[in-house]
Amino acid sequence: MPTLDGAVLVTLAKLLTPVTGRQVHQLTGMGSEAGVRNVLNRLVHQGIVRASPAGSAWLYVANREHVAWIAVEALAALRTELLSRLRSEVGMWKLAARSAAMFGSAARGDGDADSDIDILLVHTAGADESPDTWQAQVDRLRELVPVWTGNACQVYDIHEDEILRLIAERDPVLAEWRRDAIPLAGTGIRNLLRDLGYRMSLEREA
Repeated sequence: MPTLDGAVLVTLAKLLTPVTGRQVHQLTGMGSEAGVRNVLNRLVHQGIVRASPAGSAWLYVANREHVAWIAVEALAALRTELLSRLRSEVGMWKLAARSAAMFGSAARGDGDADSDIDILLVHTAGADESPDTWQAQVDRLRELVPVWTGNACQVYDIHEDEILRLIAERDPVLAEWRRDAIPLAGTGIRNLLRDLGYRMSLEREA
């Protein structure tokens, strides 16, 4: 379905009370307000959304009794299902990741069929001691994600020490990880960045 239609439906699926078109646009975080209103009008015409006047505005609410609503609920749950599968897969690894997270457009919820699923993996000395085992785990993850989603999987596999370099250089990617990353396994990336940054400051003072 068109990207904006899907985003509007996912937004309405999370709400139980009627909202204005402007509120739907703000919550969806995509497209223009006029574009969202066009989508709402189309969904009202199809019967999937109900509209009622409220003064000079219109209020919109999902029609959960529509025969197609079961498909909408499945659509709204896709991201949750993906996270569940990722956590299950990474969580059972023989060599555990120091930190694993999903970031980028998949984490923000604004990706599409052409977007990569970006996965951050931070490993420690254990992966260096058994590189074949670690690589087999990463390769399996990289193969599974396209099967689950149809999207390519971009894995950023870095050593914990590399994080220290990124912190020292104030690499812009750190801000993206802090803002968007969704934890999958191990230490949350925000906590890891905080801990490593603190360790670096102590080493500088020593």
